[in-house]
Amino acid sequence: MFGGIPFEHFAHGGGGGGSFGGGRGGSAEPPDTTKLYETLELEKDATAKDIKKAYFRLSKVHHPDKGGDAHKFKEISAAYEILSDPEKRKQYDEYGLEGVDDEGGAQQRGEDLFSMFFGGGRGNGRARGPRKGPSVNHPIKVSLEDLYNGKTVKLAVNRKVIIGDAKECEKCNGRGAIMEVRQIGPGMITQMQRTCPSCQGQGNTAKTKSERQVLEVHIEKGMKHEQKITFRGMADETPGMETGDVNFIIQEKEHELFKRKGADLLVTKDISLNQALTGFTWKIKHLDGRQVVIKTRPGQIIECETTDAESGRTLPYITMVKDEGMPSLGNPFVKGNLYIAFHVKFPQKLEPDVIKQLRMILPDADIEEEYDPEQVEEHFMDVADLRHFGKGGAVSQQSEYDSDDEDRQGGVQCQQS
Repeated sequence: MFGGIPFEHFAHGGGGGGSFGGGRGGSAEPPDTTKLYETLELEKDATAKDIKKAYFRLSKVHHPDKGGDAHKFKEISAAYEILSDPEKRKQYDEYGLEGVDDEGGAQQRGEDLFSMFFGGGRGNGRARGPRKGPSVNHPIKVSLEDLYNGKTVKLAVNRKVIIGDAKECEKCNGRGAIMEVRQIGPGMITQMQRTCPSCQGQGNTAKTKSERQVLEVHIEKGMKHEQKITFRGMADETPGMETGDVNFIIQEKEHELFKRKGADLLVTKDISLNQALTGFTWKIKHLDGRQVVIKTRPGQIIECETTDAESGRTLPYITMVKDEGMPSLGNPFVKGNLYIAFHVKFPQKLEPDVIKQLRMILPDADIEEEYDPEQVEEHFMDVADLRHFGKGGAVSQQSEYDSDDEDRQGGVQCQQS
């Protein structure tokens, strides 16, 4: 009537004369439904957008072509393949890897999912070890100065620790789930599996207490936004499971002067036309407290803008000070570069005597055209907005006239005698 062996998801080798041995996986342990999320460093309630962002971020770090670990990259790709598919994710959340490990999936990729994530297949007789409990993520706001110089901060975390020994849950007999039978109509029943409310799906119960622990979080020079600092086994203790980790996620604060990308820094500078042509000196306070003076070379001209050779786009004029960027993570003696983007401010008006001097000093002065004011039209320019280009003239009125003409033509009929 039900199209399968009753209680098959609770199948185990002992008891019952083996009548439930055909179940999914044949194990008394509840399925692991967290490993793929841990691989992508996500919580189980992650959105599809979170999954995609995590995959692209981690695949860049662990790609073999960029010096990453090939097996780790394969795990990340497999986890993304499953969790990015709504149907596969649903199967995984309910049955674990066995719910998605079919012949058309991982087997064709040449590696069993269980071997990939747990270091051994289902049929090799080796125990996979206890599952890992959930990890806890704590954001930590860090200034750009601290990421430049490095810093150690002490942070307190509260965690649950187990008192005494864990016991098998009596309600679900250690399976982590219970089966409910419900009547859906006359002579018709259905059975549903749900998480055991007593042990919250863990299969074990234990008394716990709250413990406060102070952790020293070391922020290394050159660390980046969203980078993770991990304390292994410092999350809440869970009966029958390996303790999860506490992760501090760096949140880089915005800086009033510097913008950062990788190991490079960018600052913007407004200068006058005079400074752009004759040179300037600019003193700034760097992230380590040094007073740094930036200046033009003799005769160096700062242009108003430049054109990108590849895209043809107009960009701000950029200069660079070598080795004055951020220290590199793991090798702080190698630094990025400091880039400067310029905005040249032109004067709004010049006096006649100044104009005369500039004509004499600057190259390529205007050669005035010879003309008779009585024979030509003279026009002076006003400041304009390019967004208004194409909107001049009596466009709306002309459209109305055209419409009237069409109506008149459509209403004329030839009179025949």
